[in-house]
Amino acid sequence: MALDNLRKLYQQVILEHDKKLRHRGMTDPVHRHQWGHNPSYGDTIELTVQLEALEERIAAVKFEGEGCAIAMASADLMADAMQGKPLPEALQMVQAFQNMMKGEGEFPREHRKLNVMQGVAQLPVRIKCATLAWHTLKAALEHQSVESADEFVSNEEND
Repeated sequence: MALDNLRKLYQQVILEHDKKLRHRGMTDPVHRHQWGHNPSYGDTIELTVQLEALEERIAAVKFEGEGCAIAMASADLMADAMQGKPLPEALQMVQAFQNMMKGEGEFPREHRKLNVMQGVAQLPVRIKCATLAWHTLKAALEHQSVESADEFVSNEEND
C-alpha cells in the first residue's frame, strides 16, 4: 500500500474510533484493573479486564480516560482485538504492537486492522500515545488481583 494511502487510512480509522469508542466503560465484573498515564501528553486511562471462568482468557476489556485521538483510538482497537484471547497470546500481542511502533513487523491478516496504527510510527513523538493502553493492559494482566493496581503505570520509560 502506498505511504499516502496508508496515512489516509490511518487517519480515517483514528477519527472513526475516537468519535465512536466501542469499549468505553468498566467491565462487570472487574478481574484486573490498572491506571495508565502518558506524562508527555497528559493522556490517562483506567483499564478494566473481565476474564472468563478459569481466568485464562479475556472476556472483555473496557476503558475510561482522557487523551488525544490516537490514545483513545488505540485503546479501542486494542480492546476489540483482545476479546477472547488467552492471556499468553494477549501479552504476545502487546509485544507485537510495541515492536510495530518501532518499525519491527506488523500483525498477521486476522489482526490487520491494528496495522493501520503503523502510521503513528511516522510521528515518533506520538508513539507513547498509541502505546499507552497496550502498556497499561500488560501491567493489568501481570497483576494477579484487582487490589494490586491502585497506582498509575507510566509508559514514559517504555517506547
